[in-house]
Amino acid sequence: MNKVSITAIRQTVYPDLMSRYENPIEHTCDVIEGQQWIAVDGQCPAGLCPSAWDSMKSFVQALAAGQGNFYDGWMKNPMSAMISCNDGFRPFSFYLEVIDD
Repeated sequence: MNKVSITAIRQTVYPDLMSRYENPIEHTCDVIEGQQWIAVDGQCPAGLCPSAWDSMKSFVQALAAGQGNFYDGWMKNPMSAMISCNDGFRPFSFYLEVIDD
């Protein structure tokens, strides 16, 4: 199986939606832009947010198994994907790509 690099690219924050719909939360996301993990054998790497993993798991597992070219040419690199976590108030975008190691 391929190793898959998971890189936190960017977080978007929607304060208007947070003030309108979200209950106050003291602690939210621990992910930092540029942070990177390596998925081995299609498994969730230690320290990756479980909610983010739920959003990207099927793509990581497909890439690990040698599949790619999602949605017929969506990505410039066919062995990659850009996936966002499912936090509707402060989603993080993650770049997934097969790596040679």
